[in-house]
Amino acid sequence: MESWLFLAILLAALLHAGWNALVKVGLDRFLAVSLIAMGAGLVAAPGVWLAPPPAPAAWPWLALSMLLHIGYNVFLVQAYRSGDLGQVYPIARGAAPLLVAVVSALALGELPPPLTTLGIVVLVAGVGLMSLRGGRHAQRLERRAVGAALATATFIAGYTLSDAIGARASGSPGGYIAGLFVANGLVMAVLLLATRGTRALPALAGHWRLGLLGGAMSLGAYAIAIWAMTRAPIALVAALRETSVLFAALIGCWWLGEPLSRWRALAALVIVAGVMLAKLG
Repeated sequence: MESWLFLAILLAALLHAGWNALVKVGLDRFLAVSLIAMGAGLVAAPGVWLAPPPAPAAWPWLALSMLLHIGYNVFLVQAYRSGDLGQVYPIARGAAPLLVAVVSALALGELPPPLTTLGIVVLVAGVGLMSLRGGRHAQRLERRAVGAALATATFIAGYTLSDAIGARASGSPGGYIAGLFVANGLVMAVLLLATRGTRALPALAGHWRLGLLGGAMSLGAYAIAIWAMTRAPIALVAALRETSVLFAALIGCWWLGEPLSRWRALAALVIVAGVMLAKLG
């Protein structure tokens, strides 16, 4: 993998950790996720007119991805309600690359070189180590948070594969990305109104800057990832994105007051080793 593509994926990881940290601040979790999704839709809206539209072959994948993103948002909210960022985020993000790697190898025939595959395994192992002692309750995992995080991982793997295939078939990754985020923002707005009613709108109005900032970060993170998956193996990109757990651990420690233990530091070293192996492969 070229260095510039590698660095772009690391930037996507940083942006992703950043907007997930914003979900933990200020608002009810569902309101925060909805606000950021709608903010991303607004930021992406100009792309619908500026970028060429995706080819019809990509539309079924786009529709599937929209459904999977709804499931992702719902279970992400449930996970953050019952667990710390440093516990939930590594589980949700760490299990997904293994699912992506297995499915892409079996269904798409994309099997990375041996050294890259080893790097993916080591990286995911580091993510797993970080989650074992994550959160404030350092000796145990919160079962409800873990269950929701694993469900979130399943949805992540699903939409990652769907969007990789859809973007490749679209002939216009920019148009595909813009359409996806605009549609997802509209769906989340409808879901918010259906579950909370118009009484939720005043609460959102006071946090519109957070919504736009988080939305721009979410859009940038995933746009880079989708674009990268049109130029590199899906499993490799999906795994390298999960270096975001390192950024999430630092954000959780410095900003949210979550502990950064020796265990997490060791896990971080394992993740870095996996990244290096993947890059060398």
